[in-house]
Amino acid sequence: MSARSYFITGTDTGIGKSHASATLLHALRAQGLRAVGMKPVASGCEVSAEGLRNEDALLLQAASSPTPAYVDVNPYALHAPLAPELAAAQDGVEIALPILLAAHARLAAQADVVVVEGVGGWAAPLSASLDQADLARELGAAVVLVVGMRLGCINHARLTARAIAADGLQLIGWIGNEIDPHMDRRDDNFRLLQQRLDAPCWGRLPYTFQPEPRHFSHLLNVSK
Repeated sequence: MSARSYFITGTDTGIGKSHASATLLHALRAQGLRAVGMKPVASGCEVSAEGLRNEDALLLQAASSPTPAYVDVNPYALHAPLAPELAAAQDGVEIALPILLAAHARLAAQADVVVVEGVGGWAAPLSASLDQADLARELGAAVVLVVGMRLGCINHARLTARAIAADGLQLIGWIGNEIDPHMDRRDDNFRLLQQRLDAPCWGRLPYTFQPEPRHFSHLLNVSK
């Protein structure tokens, strides 16, 4: 049986996709599954003795079991903290779909589930000729939406869900991630999201200053 793939997207950038993805990896592992993470394209990488490394990709690698090679977790590591298309151009790199698919295939060969974290929001392109929808489609991945719980999240979540459907992909579930500790009526907003998103909620992650994904994995109920 080939590995399942979940493509993790978000209502915007900076809403906790990496934290949610790593937490999801721990939740899947708690079910006895071999689960590995992937960050196909990451900008804002730092130079290390091993080469360019991205904080989010390292988080996914650490949450994976078995532990995959970094080059497969993050095939495209880019210097500048910019949109991938701009960061890649600045590095003189062209993001190519076959490279991403080959890395994913190597991950899938050692896992039951591959959690693939996208960039920014759903409509953020990977390159001039490659959208995230293209990658998710080629991977045969179901989409999981991380909703950053803050003012405007209902609108952003509904628009993203519509865009995913319009691109012919399946939104299999969503995760609420509390990123604004001062958000008014957060429970009411969460309830409205449950009513208006046509996909099951996999859980709600609380706001925390220094999140540790494995401590929150029990809060996610992954649909099979």
